[in-house]
Amino acid sequence: MSNTDQHVFNVPDMSCQHCVDAITKEVGAVAGVESLDIDLESKLVTIVGGESAALVDAIDEAGFDIASA
Repeated sequence: MSNTDQHVFNVPDMSCQHCVDAITKEVGAVAGVESLDIDLESKLVTIVGGESAALVDAIDEAGFDIASA
């Protein structure tokens, strides 16, 4: 079963390509992730697929906090 939910996270500490690479590596390892878009200017990480809790854990594992809504 395909999970096509879209998840958008505000990650205010992202500032460079290294940040993008670290998040891409961790999120890419999460089961069910179909696509990932990171916008450094807006500090938004948009992910299609995967489970929200696993995605939050992956971003945390990359060393970043997610801003509360």
